[in-house]
Amino acid sequence: MTVLHDRPPAGGREGSGALRRVLPPARRFLARRKGAVARLTLWSLAESAQTFLIGYGVARSLDAGFLAGRTAVGLGWLAAAGVAVLLGAPVVRGVFAQLAELTEPLRDRLVERAVDRSMAGARVRPGGGDRAAVSRLTNQVEIVRDSFAGLVLTLRSFVFTAAGALVGLFSLDPALLVVVLPPLAGGLALFLATLRPTGAAQRRALAADEALGDHVARTRRALRDITACGTEPEVAERGERLVAEAAATARVLARWAGLRTLALGIAGQLPLLLLLLAVPALRDRGVSTGAVLGAFTYLAQALLPALHTLMTALGAAGTRLLVVLDRITTPPTGPGSAEEHRSHRPEPADTGPPNPEQARGPEPDTHTATGTATGPGTGTGTGTGTGTGTGTGTQTNTGTGTGTPPAPRTPVEARAPRAPVPPPRRPVPAVRLRSVTLAYGARAEPVLDALDLCVEEGEHLAVVGPSGIGKSTLTRLVAGTLAPTLGTVEVAGRRVTGLPSTELTSLRALLPQQAYVFSGTVRENLTYLRPDASDAEVLAAVRELGADGLVRRLGGPDAPLRPDELSQGERQLLVLVRAYLSPARLLLLDEATCHLDAAAEARAEEALARRPGALLVVAHRMSSALRADRVLVLDGVGADCGTHGELLGRSPLYRDLVGHWDEIRD
Repeated sequence: MTVLHDRPPAGGREGSGALRRVLPPARRFLARRKGAVARLTLWSLAESAQTFLIGYGVARSLDAGFLAGRTAVGLGWLAAAGVAVLLGAPVVRGVFAQLAELTEPLRDRLVERAVDRSMAGARVRPGGGDRAAVSRLTNQVEIVRDSFAGLVLTLRSFVFTAAGALVGLFSLDPALLVVVLPPLAGGLALFLATLRPTGAAQRRALAADEALGDHVARTRRALRDITACGTEPEVAERGERLVAEAAATARVLARWAGLRTLALGIAGQLPLLLLLLAVPALRDRGVSTGAVLGAFTYLAQALLPALHTLMTALGAAGTRLLVVLDRITTPPTGPGSAEEHRSHRPEPADTGPPNPEQARGPEPDTHTATGTATGPGTGTGTGTGTGTGTGTGTQTNTGTGTGTPPAPRTPVEARAPRAPVPPPRRPVPAVRLRSVTLAYGARAEPVLDALDLCVEEGEHLAVVGPSGIGKSTLTRLVAGTLAPTLGTVEVAGRRVTGLPSTELTSLRALLPQQAYVFSGTVRENLTYLRPDASDAEVLAAVRELGADGLVRRLGGPDAPLRPDELSQGERQLLVLVRAYLSPARLLLLDEATCHLDAAAEARAEEALARRPGALLVVAHRMSSALRADRVLVLDGVGADCGTHGELLGRSPLYRDLVGHWDEIRD
């Protein structure tokens, strides 16, 4: 009998103290390199001066030059601003030189630590060490190095660019700061204040979703026992409670996400809007035209782009840095702990009959059995044969087969012989990779190494892993735009390597991050992959993907589309509708929802998953993994494929990604 009871979600508290664990060694590392930090600060001050000169030069070119009738003076100030732009090249060179003084020692120290831990484990672990540990941790060290460099560049750029821009605004007229500074500071403070509670809310939502999914899976396996014991009301009550908890945590997360979006709007858009509205009042107070134009230059060309880059980097590179750095610097709990690497490969080529619980469709009524069959009318017979389970007596099977021959009702001679029925054929998988290896060069480390993967028709697979680990490479291999070094890639039973583009288009649709839309009508863009789609099909797809509001705003399906007037998120939404209408039964999304908010992304993925065929998604948010049937985790050394609950139990990297993804993301 299957025992059904509540179980706390694995990894629900995973990574909650990562920041506290990482900060002390980070402070010690920087304290030992005060010289490099000081030189980096000096070069950054030069960048701040460059920002100041650009906006100030534009303002003075108007006030002291063109508007005063002194063209030469105006051109001189513009030339000064241009020189400031050109001087940015040596400044950037100096910044990167000092950045290397920080990143390279960090990499060397982490590599030493990784090797020391691997060698220590080899001494105490029976049978020797994990041969993949050094390679795996070295790859993670490179992720730390790249993420650390990106964060330092972004944070430094924002701080000193903001300083130069704010000093420039003050020098032009202090009244400009009164308009610009409050929304900028308020929005940034609100954004920073939402990071920790949003991360906590995301972890609670992940835990609630995991608990609900685990309950549903165990209930499905125990249906016979539940019915036999009459515990349907208790199981239903428990399920309703878990659904209510998941809905409550999702609502809390949505409220925090809405507040964070508000913070981004306040800091990123409101300063420009307020400055535009305040122009008449500023002019009445004596603020010059050049000062106003200089303020717009500071905001549009320096301050707001730096702010947007900072917030994006906190979500992308910041998450990767915290996850991987915590994994490298946290000591293992001992041999055999979860820290040790385990080889879990995705589903390989056929190795035997499928699990009955995973079988699709009804069981065949004709089968081969080995054992003893007892039934009325014929006594007892023993042997191996083919029969149908139609007898009315008591049948006992003591062999290893899955059925028993029936008791015949008439003499054997009087019955017409029946041809054996062949076993049912397994459906052709949507995607199959057999021992696929890809390396960019004969001596280069492989990006993917002997990867086996099977995605069934109708399955939804999410691919996760640190940036640069090979997720996009995998989608290009499946799409047939990249040939593997070794192994074969099949889509719907056909090898895609070398196929013409027209045949590839009929098999799969690949959606990259950068959505392609073109000048034409909205309908032409939506039906680009299926020109014969009817009006009803187009409108149904638009509603299914939640793009009806966008299409109405654009003027309807027959309205002209101007790509330059669309945001990146609007472009992605239109391309998702295009993919939904595509005749291809395999959709490949390579972070194709990265510019959508979480709710729009969820609606789009769920709609595409309901569409006939298979869906493979390179996840931009870890919430995509919760919606998938299975998740493929790539770590640079191997691959692990399973359900969300299975991976939480056996993949340390997956637990870390789930625990940290939303802690400091934008």
